[in-house]
Amino acid sequence: MFDRNKDKQQDKPETSGSAAPAAESSYSSAPRPAAASSGKSATLGATIKVKGDISGDENLMIEGQVEGTVNLASHELTVGKSGKVHADVTAKVIRIDGEVHGDITGKEKVFVSSTSNIKGNIITPKMTLEEGARFKGTIDIDPSHANGSSPVASLKSGTPTDKTS
Repeated sequence: MFDRNKDKQQDKPETSGSAAPAAESSYSSAPRPAAASSGKSATLGATIKVKGDISGDENLMIEGQVEGTVNLASHELTVGKSGKVHADVTAKVIRIDGEVHGDITGKEKVFVSSTSNIKGNIITPKMTLEEGARFKGTIDIDPSHANGSSPVASLKSGTPTDKTS
């Protein structure tokens, strides 16, 4: 009953090897979520609360609550709409859809969506800030920060040049 299409495929003679690759390419061309791009990813669900330091060698999606630090310098971090992070955050690529209170260091890029609420400083070489996002802090966009040469601490000790309330 459920294998109707399977039986039809077995009845058809194979004329060329192009049918199977075409089907495979349609699956591979479909867009994938950012967190799945490296093959390894973890999710902290909406009911999970973590206090302490988080580090790892895979992408992370936070839908719950985190207090402490998050360090994924070679990977992607996503703070989902229900995510609440009270921590300093470092990752290769950071996407914020929820709430972050702390300093944010994106080694390659930071994306702040319209649903986000951020209180803290952001350092990154590239950034997207959508209309409607709530942000209070400083933003330092400088390609030299991609190497991690200027920590967030320098913003705290120096005079910030850009302020957004």
